[in-house]
Amino acid sequence: MASTAPRQRRKDARPQELLDAALALIVEKGFAATRSEEVAARAGVAKGTLYRYYPSKDELFKAMVRENLSMHIAESAAQAAQYQGPIAGLLQQMMQAWWAKVGHGNAGVVCKIMMIEARNFPELAKFYVDEVINPSKRLIGGLIERGIASGEFRAVPIEATVHLLIAPMLHMLLHEHSFGEHDICHETMTAEELLDAQMALLLHGLLADSSRT
Repeated sequence: MASTAPRQRRKDARPQELLDAALALIVEKGFAATRSEEVAARAGVAKGTLYRYYPSKDELFKAMVRENLSMHIAESAAQAAQYQGPIAGLLQQMMQAWWAKVGHGNAGVVCKIMMIEARNFPELAKFYVDEVINPSKRLIGGLIERGIASGEFRAVPIEATVHLLIAPMLHMLLHEHSFGEHDICHETMTAEELLDAQMALLLHGLLADSSRT
C-alpha cells in the first residue's frame, strides 16, 4: 500500500495549522486586532489558501470553538446517555474530565477569549451560547433531572444548581489562563482538589447531620 504523498499530508494538515496560527495570534493581539492575512502568514500559506478553508475570521473562530469545545460536549453527552449508575458519581467524573480536557491548553484559551470578546462581537457570542453554553446546561441539567427522578437527589432548582456546578470551572479557567500564566499567584491546592471539595459541598452541604431539620 502506497504511503500518502507529502503534498497530500501537508494539505490535510492545513486546517489544523491555520487554527493553531489563529489561536496564537488572537492570544497575542486579541480577536479584533488579528487580521486574516496575519493568520495566513503565521501558518506559512497564501491568504487565498486560508479563505479556501475558512471564508472569514468569524468562521475561523467558530471552527476553533467546534474543535476545542463542541466536540468534548458531544462526547460527554454520548457517555452520559449510556451511563447506568449513581448520578452523583457521574457528575464528579464529568467535572474532573471536563477540567482535564478543557481547563488546560487550547480549549481553555478559547473560552477565555470568548468571555473577553463577547460584548464586542454579539454574533459570535450568540454562536458560542448556542454551541457551547446551552448544550452544557442541557447536559448537566438533564443529569440533575435524572437524579431527582430516581430519588437520588432531592428536588432542587435545576437551573440554579447548573450554575453552581459551572461557576467554579469558569473561575479556575480564568485563573489558569490569566494569573497562572505569569506564575504570580501560588495556589496551595490543585484544580482537581477544588473540584472534589465543590462536589462534596454541593452533595452534602455545610450542615452536620445532627444539625439538619
